[in-house]
Amino acid sequence: MTEDTSPILRVEGVVKYYGARAAVSGVSFELWPGEVLAVVGESGSGKSTLLNSVAARVRPDAGRVSFLTRHEGMVDVHAMSEAQRRLLARTDWGYVHQDAVQGLRMNVSAGANVGERLMALGERHYGRIRSEAASWLERVEMDVARIDDTPATFSGGMRQRLQIARNLVTRPRLVFMDEPTSGLDVSVQAKLLDLLRSLTRGLSLAAIVVTHDLAVARLLAHRMIVMKEGRMVETGLTDQVLDDPQHPYTQLLVSSVLQP
Repeated sequence: MTEDTSPILRVEGVVKYYGARAAVSGVSFELWPGEVLAVVGESGSGKSTLLNSVAARVRPDAGRVSFLTRHEGMVDVHAMSEAQRRLLARTDWGYVHQDAVQGLRMNVSAGANVGERLMALGERHYGRIRSEAASWLERVEMDVARIDDTPATFSGGMRQRLQIARNLVTRPRLVFMDEPTSGLDVSVQAKLLDLLRSLTRGLSLAAIVVTHDLAVARLLAHRMIVMKEGRMVETGLTDQVLDDPQHPYTQLLVSSVLQP
């Protein structure tokens, strides 16, 4: 984690209702440049709704989400125009979906999937785009010879690697990850987690990782938030929370993992 003096993201009192139910209820936190934050909890705890509220994919009913932009300082992302948010999502932010199909264009080549984000920054030179795409396929440990193959021909693990390359090619400063290894075989998960840890640390990426898997949180995250029924019940350094949980719900989560 870097020693920057200002948070890259500030979340203040975010609330999101679905009908009469509060999926997220008054969650606040700050994220610092180069820091990886895990959001954990059981299914229905509100962690994915929180992620999508912070990533401006859904509009919260209350609260504020501010991002430290390169040129304008802290900006309320939900006060931005739709065009401004789209540009932010294509450049300074990344979003890795649980199902890579949601984050890829399945009928265009691997190289084109990666190159599209470069084009959003104004790059038009085909040779440079292809070269950069090939470089990123190498960085996520994919066979560059498959640069012209479509994601439809890839395995689930390879699709997830391609989605990561697509997101990171523009050197974003903040990446959102929604259960990035869920649904993959255990051996594939392990390799993908090693890759994600290497990339987040090597690039000093700020990231928010939503997961129900405490082992994923321990491997990737500096700090974690535990959610239950839309509320943040515990937060702290990852090892501290997992080794000495204070809230009864966190204790239950940890003990359920330790049970044979």
